[in-house]
Amino acid sequence: MLHTRTTPADRRRAFREQLASGRLVRMPGAVNPYSARLIQEAGFEAVYLSGAVLAAELALPDIGLTSSTEIAARAQQIARVTDLPALIDADTGFGEPMNAARTVQLMEDAGLAGLHLEDQVNPKRCGHLDGKTLVGRAEMVRKVRAAVDARRDPGFLLMARTDARGPEGLKEAIDRAKAYVDAGADAVFPEALAHEGEFEAFRAAVDVPLLANMTEFGKGPLLDAAALENLGYNIALYPVTLFRLAMGAVEDGLRTLAADGTQQALLPRMQTRSRLYDVLGYEEYGAFDSAVFDFTLPPGA
Repeated sequence: MLHTRTTPADRRRAFREQLASGRLVRMPGAVNPYSARLIQEAGFEAVYLSGAVLAAELALPDIGLTSSTEIAARAQQIARVTDLPALIDADTGFGEPMNAARTVQLMEDAGLAGLHLEDQVNPKRCGHLDGKTLVGRAEMVRKVRAAVDARRDPGFLLMARTDARGPEGLKEAIDRAKAYVDAGADAVFPEALAHEGEFEAFRAAVDVPLLANMTEFGKGPLLDAAALENLGYNIALYPVTLFRLAMGAVEDGLRTLAADGTQQALLPRMQTRSRLYDVLGYEEYGAFDSAVFDFTLPPGA
């Protein structure tokens, strides 16, 4: 009701079991706590918190302007309402190795199952844009080691993301991934692979769980779940899908409202009041206090 019925340790254990199962974990990005509840209800295995979405919610570009405490606060709100493991985009760790170490502990405290750190310099940019610049491999290794040393719960997953494919090529991306694994990363996120053959080559070279980023309008193909599972990937990530759908619907609705002077034509596209109340669990709250759920919905609501 008010909170998830599972503990952070439960969710971390479940996440690692999922990654070890050989089955693909499908991971949509939540827009907010409410959408995390919908992701769980729809039958997905895990929830993602995209740095791009968290920045966009604040009307900021995805260039490292958010802080670790802002992200941790939002993460806690989302982890509170879902029984699914949640993985968060921790950007570059919000600074040097010491900052990355603090970030790990903040995200542990927020109840997440894991995070990923990337090897871009600040200001970072979206992984599917040109002009990315990387920190040196040794510097990123230090950051991964700092994250490992700071982790208090060994079940908390530390994933390293490399953006090397674009600026430095596939071989360098694979070499960096191996170095990050040697430094203690539990899993790897190879960003912006160009085609299915590169996904296959990365899988053949790196022997830890791998994440495939299926973001729209990006550098690579949108492979379906069956193809990714056949390639041996462990996570299919849909980081901004729900945000794009929601904001597209908002823009369409605003245009209609402005043109028609009424929302009447939009009603068939809306979530109903009764469905909203069902997702929020009004009746469950009423089990605690009958004054909460003592109303009758209007016809058609």
